[in-house]
Amino acid sequence: MFTGLTQGLGRLDRRTPRGAEIELGVTADFEWTPPLVLGESVAVSGVCLTVTGLSGARGFTAHASAETLNRSTLGRAVPVNLERALTLSDRLGGHLVSGHVDGLGALASKTSAGASRIMKFSLPAPLRPFVVAKGSIAVDGVSLTVNEILAEAFTVNIIPHTLDRTTLGGLKPGEAVNLETDILGKYVHRLLTFQDRGGLSLEALAQAGFM
Repeated sequence: MFTGLTQGLGRLDRRTPRGAEIELGVTADFEWTPPLVLGESVAVSGVCLTVTGLSGARGFTAHASAETLNRSTLGRAVPVNLERALTLSDRLGGHLVSGHVDGLGALASKTSAGASRIMKFSLPAPLRPFVVAKGSIAVDGVSLTVNEILAEAFTVNIIPHTLDRTTLGGLKPGEAVNLETDILGKYVHRLLTFQDRGGLSLEALAQAGFM
């Protein structure tokens, strides 16, 4: 689990085919403190990957499955946002991010708002039920607050700190981004859909301790 508050930038500097999968070589622009260990999880532009090898104080390798490559930008992204997984003692400064990307969006436009930028991203139809104004969304692994919901898009306000410390500042219109909607919204939607199809009533779920 992650927060969407990235720790720094890095780059994908190697892609080695492994059948339908790819072994990725990632190098951070910073030293990991404490050092990474084999088997831990790192979010690479919002995609949760397992560290399978280490290279010095900054580099690591990870495998990306065909499903991950189909749903994300990892097959072509070069600069990436990096965040290691939470520990139980960490502060939850952003929102709960699983690192399981729901789909791809694209930057539609960006306009200045003082020193900040208003960015509009396209939103695939299957994800629209899970995005609400003033709710949370992860864009390339960055926790953001949704400003406005449009017919087929949403807008966010990116402050200068985020523009400088993530890949979002360098995005150009048309470039793809990884999107992960709020996990709580997905569970609520699933629960209500199940109930509408004749599943357990909300009262029964509450009595069973699920609500």
